[in-house]
Amino acid sequence: MLSMNRLLTNLPGFSLSTLALAALILLPLSAMAQPESKLAQQYFNSGEFEKAATLYEKLHKKNSNNDYYFDRYMDCLIALEDFQNAEGILKKQIKKKPKDVQLYVTYGNLYERQLKNDKAEAQYQKAIDKLDADQFIITRLANAFRNLTKYDYAIATYEKGGKLLNDKTVFSYNLGDLYRRKGESVKMIENYLNSLDANAARMNSLQAIFQRYLTEEEFDELKGQLYTRIGDHPEAVQYPELLAWVFIQEKDYRNALRQVTSLDRTLDETGARVFDLGETAERGKDYETAIRAYDYIVEEKGLASGFYIDAKKASLGCKRKKLVQGFDYTEEDLRTLEAEYEVFIDEFGRNKTTAPIIAELASLEAFYLNDRKKAISLLDELINFPGLNRYVLANAKLSLADFYLMDGEIWEATLLYSQVDKEFMEDYLGHEARYRNAKLYYYAGDFEYAQAQFDVLKASTSKLISNDALDLSVFIMDNLGLDTTTRALTLYSEADLLVFQNRFDEAFLKLDSLQTLFPEHSLEDDIFYTKSKIYYKKREFERSAEMLQAIIDKYPEGVRTDNALYELAQLNETHLNNIDRAKELYEKIFIEYSASTFAVDARKRFRILRGDDI
Repeated sequence: MLSMNRLLTNLPGFSLSTLALAALILLPLSAMAQPESKLAQQYFNSGEFEKAATLYEKLHKKNSNNDYYFDRYMDCLIALEDFQNAEGILKKQIKKKPKDVQLYVTYGNLYERQLKNDKAEAQYQKAIDKLDADQFIITRLANAFRNLTKYDYAIATYEKGGKLLNDKTVFSYNLGDLYRRKGESVKMIENYLNSLDANAARMNSLQAIFQRYLTEEEFDELKGQLYTRIGDHPEAVQYPELLAWVFIQEKDYRNALRQVTSLDRTLDETGARVFDLGETAERGKDYETAIRAYDYIVEEKGLASGFYIDAKKASLGCKRKKLVQGFDYTEEDLRTLEAEYEVFIDEFGRNKTTAPIIAELASLEAFYLNDRKKAISLLDELINFPGLNRYVLANAKLSLADFYLMDGEIWEATLLYSQVDKEFMEDYLGHEARYRNAKLYYYAGDFEYAQAQFDVLKASTSKLISNDALDLSVFIMDNLGLDTTTRALTLYSEADLLVFQNRFDEAFLKLDSLQTLFPEHSLEDDIFYTKSKIYYKKREFERSAEMLQAIIDKYPEGVRTDNALYELAQLNETHLNNIDRAKELYEKIFIEYSASTFAVDARKRFRILRGDDI
């Protein structure tokens, strides 16, 4: 076509319209010239089997060794129910190629379409009986049975093939797939595990299969088979490795740790897989197991391990989270943790490497040991470390500003927030600094200035900051517009600051005073909401739920109601173990509060709890 175009362009009087006309003339010729195989496929796909049969017959005669054309020709004849002609052609082909065992499958299918099931089964069995010790032929025959959903015959083919090849595992993966299709989980798992013996590189693909297809009960079966194999073959590392993965899927990190530490010792590793398990347990909030994993590296691998320092850091972080996130600790617990932080810092020095640990210690001092003077001193020293990462420095400044705010040093706090804002103007950290600075003015009672800053932050690229800024802007606007005095809002912001400082008893007193002084005030739903947050932090989940339910009952049209519904649903799902109640609450959100920012996620959670495949 390209050479024709060049020829036309050299003709006298050539124009684009001439070329277009020529293209229209040549187009049908081009279509006619397309390969017969493609045209036959088009006819077959569109159900025009008579036209397809004519072409496939022609193609088969031209390419007698091409099994594909013959198979398609037979498919067309069977679809047309031209059984007599199909049988005659098939017999000739079998006579011509007696070792082509797939032909017997086609013959069986031909009989089955005529409801001659006994004859069909005889042909299927004949195909298996005539098998030779050829892996390619065995696989093709099994695939032919599988394509007809004849899983039992496909299984019989692979089992005989394994015997012919004298290799029990050569077709294990294929057998696992067939037993999965049949829903026979015990044999499915058995064969998949056999395939792992043959090829350890299948570990990732098997994990993907198990994760996708196994039910909770079938995971128990998998664990049982793995335990048996570990007992029979203690030297085979693939079994404890897979068992550890199973435990991780079940969030049973304690038992997973037992397997990975055993592997670490057996293989004389550096602690890498144990460290990974520690991080996984930490993300799953199983701090006890995470600490055990990290401490294993510190105690058993020692300084020779490249994970030694990171493990020590992570262990300290988990010990802190375990205490403070549960709000279930004593003064002695905190002092013990404080001492561990100080030992670490003494061991590794005060420098840019240990800066994150020093920042954690400062947080512990400020929020839980109420020694803000020490916290401020630690961070004052930290921000002057040479070569400090700019993000570590910025986070340290934000924390230092928080501590100054707790001490009432408004000027020092706002100066530090402003420094981070200026340094990271278009970054998340800059938006976070701006938000905290605006909240400082809210705590201080300068509500109009705070609201103006929140209004700017509503456009933040961070969804979390944007939503929080929007909530506080609307909150201030609503309460300033209703009152002639800011006294009630001031009391509430002071209580909010006490919550920020973890001074919960004082916060409760302030909130109770607010309810006494201003009964039935528009802030009442906010008071309930703040109390629910305090109870949640104290892990008093039933009391937290009571506060949220009070908002829903008393203020069905309130600003806090969709928040209360969503948080109550999450409480029921994750802490109160009442899935039916959680579903009811999620459904209420996306039906009755469809404009809520929680509506989309509520629908998703509802469908997951209902058992939908998402």
